[in-house]
Parts: sequence; structure tokens; C-alpha cells
Amino acid sequence: MNSGESEYRIARLRDRLAREEVAELGVRIEVRGAVVLLTGTVPTADRRDEILRIAEAELVDFPVRADLQVVCADPPDRAEELL
Repeated sequence: MNSGESEYRIARLRDRLAREEVAELGVRIEVRGAVVLLTGTVPTADRRDEILRIAEAELVDFPVRADLQVVCADPPDRAEELL
């Protein structure tokens, strides 16, 4: 992986994730060997899928791996029962 090109494309990806509809700042992007790794938490599976779609479009020639966890921050829809 060409270091200069990968840095440029990763910077573009970070910018797109921050500015576009996703507005996601909590995703970390790292180069690990020849692979680009996305890590972090996202609020929905749809958001994760959109981030992966953008990453794959931006990093066409680079292998992308993701460890994006879906974490719902909504309050519970019913009372918790304590025993």
C-alpha cells in the first residue's frame, strides 16, 4: 500500500464520514499492514452499513476490515424487573 496515497484516501474518508449524512466522528481508521481497519461504535446497523459502503467506495484498491459495534443508546421500552 502506497503510504502517501493511503493517507490521502483515509483523510478523504474521514472527511466524508464527518460531513455527509452519517456525520460519524466516533469511527477510528487505522492502517494495519496492508489492511485498513475501521473500529468504533455506531447507533444502528444501517449506519454501520452506510459507513462500510462509503469506506469501500473511497478505498477501492485497499482491503477494508471493520469491527464496528452497534450500540443502541435508546432508553428501555419497559421497566426493569428486579428480583
